[in-house]
Amino acid sequence: MCRVFSRLFIALLASLLCHGAAAQYPSRPIRLLVPFPPGGGPDLVGRILAPKFSDALGQPVVVENRVGGNGNVAGEAVAKSPADGHTLLLGNDSLFVINPHLYARMPFDPLKDLAPVASLVSNGFFLAINPSVPARTFREFIEYARRADPPLQYASGGNGGQHHLTMERLKMRAGINMVHVPYKGGAPATTATVAGEVAVMMSGTSTAPQIKAGRLRALAFTGPQRSRVLPEVPAIAEFYPDFVMVQWYGLFAPAGTPEAVLARLRAEADRALALPDVREKLSNAGGVEPWIATPEEFAAELRSQFATYAKLVKDVGAKID
Repeated sequence: MCRVFSRLFIALLASLLCHGAAAQYPSRPIRLLVPFPPGGGPDLVGRILAPKFSDALGQPVVVENRVGGNGNVAGEAVAKSPADGHTLLLGNDSLFVINPHLYARMPFDPLKDLAPVASLVSNGFFLAINPSVPARTFREFIEYARRADPPLQYASGGNGGQHHLTMERLKMRAGINMVHVPYKGGAPATTATVAGEVAVMMSGTSTAPQIKAGRLRALAFTGPQRSRVLPEVPAIAEFYPDFVMVQWYGLFAPAGTPEAVLARLRAEADRALALPDVREKLSNAGGVEPWIATPEEFAAELRSQFATYAKLVKDVGAKID
């Protein structure tokens, strides 16, 4: 009887402490770490949402760019911070579903050391070619790439990144051969494709201005349906129904953060993403779409993509020591 009472007392005390922490949260400014440089997609998303969080929570939300290791540097910093909700991560999916398969040694375990708070945004990639490539449609490009001798070269933002792995998946699915040319980031890769140094790339929706200006030609989109940014461009899934590749950003906190704090942050994130001005700014920032999911849906997507990229990284043979 005493043991039962003791367990009940401990559970009640923990609940009271949790609710107490949530009631006092936040008690100081919040740091939102972004794993990429200023001006990139994740940074723009963070700077659009930070003022909304500040207004709702009554404390400044300060965006800090912590670059390195394809998200590992920022992720490790948040994972090792106090689990009180005052240090958060705007995390990219590659940190959680690609890096554990890509790096021989990870400085931390993102799936165990970070707690998912809320999904934020998602978008796909355009298969974009230099206009000198004599292909006007996706099917024409696939046939042209199959016949190309020597093989076409394609750009990516770096070895093992999503642009690289998405193109490698297309190569395997379509039965074509192309040579990978990695660059140090998506912007240099885009510049190289526009200049004709390489023939093609998987580009983010932020390249829509170059596409609309005719400096790149978009032939297909990797999302589950056509992009609102360029609705005339077909989805690859219209040709290969099993082919969907998207990137997403989510909000994460150190593991062990009180559930009441996570729930409040989740509610504020969902509320902000539903605002018309936020949706318009996200669209203007690169065509990203708000992605509001339940915790269960978010966790299921993490598990699904983790398995998908485990196989893809193994098939491609990509590794970073």
